[in-house]
Amino acid sequence: MERVNCEAVLPQVMKQIKHGAFLTALSGDDMNTMTIGWASLGFIWGKRILTVAVRPVRYTFGIIERAADFTMSVPLDGMDKELAFCGTNSGKNGDKLKKCGLEVLPALKVRTPIIQVPGIHYECRIVYKSVMDPENLDEDYKNLYQQKDYHTLYYGEIVECYSYWDYPLKHAVRHKIRGF
Repeated sequence: MERVNCEAVLPQVMKQIKHGAFLTALSGDDMNTMTIGWASLGFIWGKRILTVAVRPVRYTFGIIERAADFTMSVPLDGMDKELAFCGTNSGKNGDKLKKCGLEVLPALKVRTPIIQVPGIHYECRIVYKSVMDPENLDEDYKNLYQQKDYHTLYYGEIVECYSYWDYPLKHAVRHKIRGF
């Protein structure tokens, strides 16, 4: 693992999130990973904050509601099949990670593990959550909620950000990702 500057890797991370990233939550013995395609990174309250959105119909919702933290693992090379599987299958029906051949690694500062994939990893402490109020949602976006299953937004203070590579990379690629 190699610590990275959160701002330096932002262009690569935001480009990948459009295709998917792994959100993992852990509460007690319950853990689940789901694919997310929406996230926001920025500064709120003078802190680096990662905001993720989880619908109440998702299995992860019940876990993250009880969790103190979450992790986001952003693969920067492939993983399309694994992201698709984790985004279309529920953890309540079985171990998605095992079915995808994915494993977890202990996080450095939070209880929730990261997914062992080459890429950028965020460890976040939940500092605020907010249920979306449809009264405040612009009409142009209401079509995204035909089932009235509005997201809850989880604001996580980024307490650690690093890259993890399980295979050797050329120096030029590492140099580009680290932003040095």
